[in-house]
This record gives sequence, structure tokens and C-alpha cells, in this order.
Amino acid sequence: MANYKVIGVDQKEYGPVTEEQLRQWIVDGRLNAQTQVQVEGATGMKTLSELPEFAGAFQGSTPPPLPAGAAAIPAKTSGMAVTSLVLGVLGVFTCGITALFGLIFGIIALVKVSNSRGALRGGGIALAGVIVSGIFLFMIPIYAAMLLPALAAAKQKAQAINCVNNERQLALAVKIYSADHNGELPPAAAWCDAIKTGVGSEQVFKCPAVNSSSRCDYAFNAGLDSLDESKVAPNTVMIFESDGDWNANGGRERMIGRPRHARVFVVAYVDGSVQQLRESQLGTLRWNP
Repeated sequence: MANYKVIGVDQKEYGPVTEEQLRQWIVDGRLNAQTQVQVEGATGMKTLSELPEFAGAFQGSTPPPLPAGAAAIPAKTSGMAVTSLVLGVLGVFTCGITALFGLIFGIIALVKVSNSRGALRGGGIALAGVIVSGIFLFMIPIYAAMLLPALAAAKQKAQAINCVNNERQLALAVKIYSADHNGELPPAAAWCDAIKTGVGSEQVFKCPAVNSSSRCDYAFNAGLDSLDESKVAPNTVMIFESDGDWNANGGRERMIGRPRHARVFVVAYVDGSVQQLRESQLGTLRWNP
């Protein structure tokens, strides 16, 4: 049985295909009497109606004309349409990020399928990709609204931990000063200058939650001014959060009025321990030695 080559409506050559395949395409309406074909091994193109073996295929009834732009071979599914749907579905795992590309690919695929004149299929898949991607893109603001409070809380928690570490280092520097000065605590009016060498970096004097030009965001309990550490109750407040800048000192009145880290205040005691306290607990603090 001979094989044939077919010239499609896009003027491209397809084949070789069998006689049986050509007859099936005639039945399907994909080929008509004017379709250009070439018998394998022959020279020149002929219409199907000119070939004796196909003459009877067009007698007795008029086959439907070849649809405008229909290809002479089965249409292919658009890979871009499939990609669009996959990226859209993946949007649930990427918070909608891949959905943006899914939307773009879906729109392009719809245009290509529409302009392919039947050579491409998958318009439904592309449309599904556009819809799914659009849904997840619409969900991005909702995701953001859900995540931002959690991120803000995590940031405040991290800042509180850094603040605790700062006060712990400052309290240790006070201990070092005391050990170097016969057990005497630093003078309240110059406590930052007194312990600076024991801290190492002035960044320790800065609270991570404060954006200001101040050199220090903590204060020293003025009641401990140059006292003998061994004669002071260990649970006495020594360093606390304040807006008084470098060498700030005083009592409860110098403590910040509102917590910097969510709902907690950070306080260091004479024994070197550091605590995070809620506002309701501030009344239990010991200020007098």
C-alpha cells in the first residue's frame, strides 16, 4: 500500500501517511477533494480527486469543506496551557507566587490556541489555568493580612531577646567594675562611662527596638550609687529600660511608660539576672537597696 504526503492549509508538508489514514481524514472532514497530495515516489502534487484510489471517496455526497485553518494532522495540546494550570495549582504552596506566571502563561496559551486555526488544542486547560491562577493571586492580600501580625510578633519577640541579652551584658560589666573596685558599684551619674570598657561595644547600650540617635536606651538605679554590692539585696533593680540617654539614672520615674517589646518590660537585677515583666508586675519591683 502506497504512502502519501499532504500539504496542509498552513502550506506545510505532512507525512508520509497511509491511504487508510487519508480515508479516515476524509471521513472526518479534515480533507477535501482539493487537498494537495503526493504519492510517495512520484513527482508533483495532485488533488485527492485526481487520484483514482480516492475518486470514489467524494462521489454520492459532498464532504464537508475543510474548516478554515484546520491542520492536516491531529491537533496538539498546548504545553503552555498545561504549564499555566500546573503553576496555578502550585500557587497554594507558594503563597500565589507561581500563580502570577500561571496567569501570564494561561493568557498567552489562550491567544495561541485561538490563533492556531485548530492546530492547537487545550483552550479549556488554559482557561482553567487563568482562573486558578487568578484565584490564588486574589488570595495574596489575604495571605499577607494573615502573616503580617505573626511576623510582627516574631520580630518583637526577637527584639525582646536581644534586649535581655544587652541588659545581661551590662549587668555583667557592672559586676566586673565592682570586682575591680573593692565591691563598690559604679557611680550612678557616670555608670555608662564606668562600665564601657567591660562591655566591649557601645551597641550593647542600644535597645534593638529603639530607632534614635541616643547612645544609651537604659538607665541605672540611682539608689545604688557607689554602694557596696555585698550590702545590697540581690533582687534590687539595677538596670532598666529608659529614654534618658547616656549615663541616665534614677528610679521608677525614669522607666519607659510603655513597653517596647509587645507587652513586656526588661529589667536587670543586682545579682545579674534579667527578667521580662508585664506592666501588672512592675509594682512588685524593689528599688531601694
